[in-house]
Amino acid sequence: MLSVFLKRRDTLFLMATIKSWFNGYTPAFIWWLIVLVLMCTPGNDLPELGSWTELIKLDKIIHVGIFSLMGYLFMRPVYKRDLPAAQKQNYFLKIAICISLWGITTEFIQHFWIPGRSFDLWDWVADSVGAVIAFLIVKKYFLKR
Repeated sequence: MLSVFLKRRDTLFLMATIKSWFNGYTPAFIWWLIVLVLMCTPGNDLPELGSWTELIKLDKIIHVGIFSLMGYLFMRPVYKRDLPAAQKQNYFLKIAICISLWGITTEFIQHFWIPGRSFDLWDWVADSVGAVIAFLIVKKYFLKR
């Protein structure tokens, strides 16, 4: 009888853990999916913004913003966990690296499989800058000294 209770208790704990994890990361995965759709949109389906956007490099600013938000959304649930600050910072850094790797991955996806899109190293640099900005903001405002 005790083993049935322990199994039930373990199952409930596991379900609560999964629910908590799912709820915490849901906004991040939804945003990741939106970014995937945006990055995989064929070039001829994208609106032509005009020459003034080239002057201010609006495309790169958008990349920084998109990937900063993605980094923040993935780092936020880690911040809410009961972990030592050093461990949180370690997770934040790993997430920023993964976000940067996702940026270069999307560039390769665009180059090899998306019509009208190409690999742009500067887009990846902007993606990485966004990941670093998210890391620095979360580190500064969410880690207790």
